[in-house]
Amino acid sequence: MPVTTQTHSSLPIALDTLIARAVERAGGWIGFDRFMALALYAPGLGYYANSLAKFGQMPESGSDFVTAPELTPLFGRALAAQLAEALEKTGTATVWEFGAGSGALAAQLLDALDALGRGDVNYRIVDLSGTLRARQQQALARFGDRVEWRLELPEAMQGVVVGNEVLDAMPVQLLARHGGRWFERGVVRNAAGDGWAWADRETELRPPVEVPGEHDYLTEIHPQAKAFVATLADRLERGAVFLIDYGFPESEYYHPQRHMGTVMCHRAHRADGDPLSDVGLKDITAHVDFTGVALAGQEAGLAVLGYASQARFLLNCGLVSLMETASVGERAMGARLVHEHEMGELFKVVGFAVGDAWEAVGFSEGDRSHTL
Repeated sequence: MPVTTQTHSSLPIALDTLIARAVERAGGWIGFDRFMALALYAPGLGYYANSLAKFGQMPESGSDFVTAPELTPLFGRALAAQLAEALEKTGTATVWEFGAGSGALAAQLLDALDALGRGDVNYRIVDLSGTLRARQQQALARFGDRVEWRLELPEAMQGVVVGNEVLDAMPVQLLARHGGRWFERGVVRNAAGDGWAWADRETELRPPVEVPGEHDYLTEIHPQAKAFVATLADRLERGAVFLIDYGFPESEYYHPQRHMGTVMCHRAHRADGDPLSDVGLKDITAHVDFTGVALAGQEAGLAVLGYASQARFLLNCGLVSLMETASVGERAMGARLVHEHEMGELFKVVGFAVGDAWEAVGFSEGDRSHTL
């Protein structure tokens, strides 16, 4: 299936019109979560729904950011050790991936699982983006009917779920404290009528923990990420879940000194803090509150398998031995996965199981569940 492309100039105008109509219907103000949802997922126009390039190692490719699977196949090969164990422990033979990007991780996992003797494993991808699905289908064509796509979660499912950098792209609500009072931050038309501006409304919403002090403070709450985990728990009859993303436990996320929030945008491998500009042309993300995610899973009946830095998780899964047989270039990229100042510490992994927990290999050392 050919992948169609869109010009940069056609996207902002159409998306701006769509958002303007949503704002007008809502009485002139929408919460940031609604704005973020439209900016990222509006059919055919939002950042993840349009055909512009997103994933790649260098801006020269037209990409905006690099994810671990795009950086090196060592990521998928190491992760496969944990998935193989989870498939055996749960007696299942299906991997479910949410937000599969370019399809790089799916290819890495299937190849690695085959090498581990799990050629019987099927792969299911749930992705809202038609353009990304087309690219995934091209990248994964060699696996034939072992790979299938779904537009939404099935009512009942079994298998091992993996999500790499999925939670950070789920819309968040912004809360701002001014003069000791809390407001929800939303979006309105700017005075010139040709863009967007912030507008705060007093709210009963609060962060999940009290933020000490009276200083001005901006942060996020994550109802959609929590709802996603709860839905997984409700529909996963047998299996496990592994979610990988950048974020913090609650005590760090809502630290008094983290007063500017975590919302960030990415375009051409540069970061900026203005989600109201170049809407539809850049990624919008927020760090993950892993305490909230873990509690959402527990409250929905899942057992927490563990919580660790990406570095510790991948090392537990055998990354060192994989690097020993890799090329010099691959070793350099593999080091970025675990280096403290690259992906190793900022990125975390949380695991869940249906039913009783087991000693998962990825959390065998350095489990930080006690910090959640």
